[in-house]
Amino acid sequence: MIMNKERRVYDLLEELKIQYTTYEHKPVFTIEEANQLNIDIQGSHCKNLFIRNRKGNQHYLVVLMDSKKVDLKGLSKQICSTNLSFASEERLLKYLDLTPGAVTPFGLINDQDKHVQVLLDKDLIGSEYICFHPNVNTATISIAYKDFEKFLSWCKNKVFYVEIL
Repeated sequence: MIMNKERRVYDLLEELKIQYTTYEHKPVFTIEEANQLNIDIQGSHCKNLFIRNRKGNQHYLVVLMDSKKVDLKGLSKQICSTNLSFASEERLLKYLDLTPGAVTPFGLINDQDKHVQVLLDKDLIGSEYICFHPNVNTATISIAYKDFEKFLSWCKNKVFYVEIL
């Protein structure tokens, strides 16, 4: 059964003429759980982290290769920010209308004020396809990387390319 949050993603992708492939699966809450699925999903698999600065007045969505770990101290220096930490579930719901386990760039469609800035791992740029949850953790969709950039352009949130080692 497709939830409203998920339907909005598919409707927008169709409006933007972005082709996608959907893979339905049991709910997954971590990359480790997703990697245990017995599904061959085409594309670079991503980890998506919702973080905030020390004051809590700026929020970021970090999109990186699923095999990487982010150094928040190094990332804060790279983007000239105060210390970074993970944002609360309440903040995730407030800004992206998402819940833990379903963090995805597609949540940006809910950020009407364009408050959240996107920090995109430079290593994703060369990907042919890229994979994300469609605002729920019971499916994964694969889209062409160039179409992901088209989606980000439509969102109008600020996007910064960062180096995550």
